[in-house]
Amino acid sequence: MNFIESYPGELAALLTAVFWTVTALAFESASRRVGSLSVNLIRLCVAFVFLSLYAWAVRGIPFPTDAGTHQWIWLSLSGLVGFVLGDLFLFQSYVVMNARVSMLIMSLAPPIAAAIGWITMNETLTASQGLGMLLIIVGIALVILKRDLPAVEEGANGRRIKLNYPIGGLLLAFGGALGQAGGLVLSKIGMQTYDVVASVQIRVVTGVVGFGFVFALLNKWPALFAAVRNTKAMGHLAVGAFFGPFLGVSFSLLAVCYTTTGVASALMSIVPVLIIAPAVFLFKERVNFKEMLGAVITVVGVVAFFL
Repeated sequence: MNFIESYPGELAALLTAVFWTVTALAFESASRRVGSLSVNLIRLCVAFVFLSLYAWAVRGIPFPTDAGTHQWIWLSLSGLVGFVLGDLFLFQSYVVMNARVSMLIMSLAPPIAAAIGWITMNETLTASQGLGMLLIIVGIALVILKRDLPAVEEGANGRRIKLNYPIGGLLLAFGGALGQAGGLVLSKIGMQTYDVVASVQIRVVTGVVGFGFVFALLNKWPALFAAVRNTKAMGHLAVGAFFGPFLGVSFSLLAVCYTTTGVASALMSIVPVLIIAPAVFLFKERVNFKEMLGAVITVVGVVAFFL
């Protein structure tokens, strides 16, 4: 109980990491079945139902009608950056690569968030955070890079550095990390002392509107209707929506209320290690020693933000 009272933000961030591990695996499965764009819109709609029921039971107000102009502007921007742009990139990276590697790239969110927090909110950047950033980059490099012998006919001597995963997937995951970091900082600016769940509702509403615009622009409504009829995908999607936009995002905002943006992002970024075991046992992915070492080094870099 003393730990909970002393470190509520840190505990909320750790729980967020667990929730995001579950939701990443669930959404990877759903995205491979019906496409990442449909999964994004449907999961936000499902999450809004969860959030509204919870807000009605706890606050007595099902919708964030008590939010001020400041909250609506900044949290809406957060929803567009974090949900529409960030998650659009992230979910597509699940399809191009897999959730395990995508979430590893997402570990770049702490240094990005810390840098944004330093620029916009005068939050402190320390030497240990610089070390943490370096370790995160090294850990990610171990996973995504490999050294191959050159072809004989090329006549080269030495080894060449190549990527283990498609460059498009890596860039998509980086876009997801950038969106998460930006969305988190915008949430902290907009939320202030306002209710956490209501803040998430505003972000989700903006996300739904944003994805609705994308569907209309690309004329993807038939794909959405087909996705709704896929019962297996909808089952995975419901699990992901409960643990992601509902529990995960709510606890992430709770975390930034009680600790700094960089610290919260750091703890939330241990997903690359948490996700290894379920990825191996559930999806039968092969994980070699170098990839496991890279994930551990990445998380050590994340922890360095506390030193």
